[in-house]
Amino acid sequence: MSSLKTFLKLTAILFSILLGLVFLYSAYTKLYPVIETFEFSFVEIGIGNWYTAPIEARLMIGLEFFIGGLLISNYKLKAFSLPLAAGVLLFFIIYLSVQIAVSGNEGNCGCFGEHIKMSPLQAIIKNLVMLVLIAYVYKFYAGWQIKYNALLLSLSGLSCVALPFVVNPIDYTYSSNNLQEKINYPLELNLLYHPEDTSKVEVPKIELREGKHVLAFLSLSCPHCRIAAKKFRLIKRSNPELSIYFVLNGGKEKLSEFLKDTKAENIPYSFCLGKTFVHLASAQLPRIYYLDNSIVIKKVDYYELSQSDLENWMIIKNR
Repeated sequence: MSSLKTFLKLTAILFSILLGLVFLYSAYTKLYPVIETFEFSFVEIGIGNWYTAPIEARLMIGLEFFIGGLLISNYKLKAFSLPLAAGVLLFFIIYLSVQIAVSGNEGNCGCFGEHIKMSPLQAIIKNLVMLVLIAYVYKFYAGWQIKYNALLLSLSGLSCVALPFVVNPIDYTYSSNNLQEKINYPLELNLLYHPEDTSKVEVPKIELREGKHVLAFLSLSCPHCRIAAKKFRLIKRSNPELSIYFVLNGGKEKLSEFLKDTKAENIPYSFCLGKTFVHLASAQLPRIYYLDNSIVIKKVDYYELSQSDLENWMIIKNR
């Protein structure tokens, strides 16, 4: 009987460490290399906006770092660490359920950032498995605690919460190098409407040479282009009147997976391959232009793309 209790305790310790590693990996992958995918999910389900989502995302990542450290160290499991971990997992299950209700079960839920892509339903199943392991650990091992544990918890918690803000600080005043480039020049859109090779260049589905439009040149295999497409999709969903258009580059066999990941079916697009794409977009992607009667008024990076600025710029056309 004693050997069985020892075995159960040891497996509970190992499960606690395993759970902690999953929390740490989850936090790390949300934070690096890009945090925007996780930020956008708060906007998508309506529990944040473009200004609060970066804060909410970093706070949640910091909490995951904190829980991961507690579980790996087996600190005060029954009294504190396991209930906290279970509460966060239940929150994520509710959050993912809302995501399915709002946007369906397609695409990447962002639980492991861009490292491991999972649908919301797969993530819910993963969280349920983790809850079962938490229940096992709770039953067979209480963990340890030390004197002055309140001070230790406070310092550890504050450090973990601050970490995402230090590693990837929020910058609402971000301005890309694109703004230093040449602007107020005509973009040669006739290259799209009268292509030399119709097998490589598809004529756009709407007229982009007149009026105000935002034109985004994206590669189907570029991870930053996918982040831009996800942000554009949310902006377009919030305001369908905005004229946004994608010019896509890459093998058409990749389109289905691109749309499944970004869910950007609400934005019209056409393909452009070869030298025409490079001539219009250059090699730096994503390339996003604000166009007014074919004149490049502004170039922006996906990070600085702002729905309010875009809406204000569109409204000016009628003044």
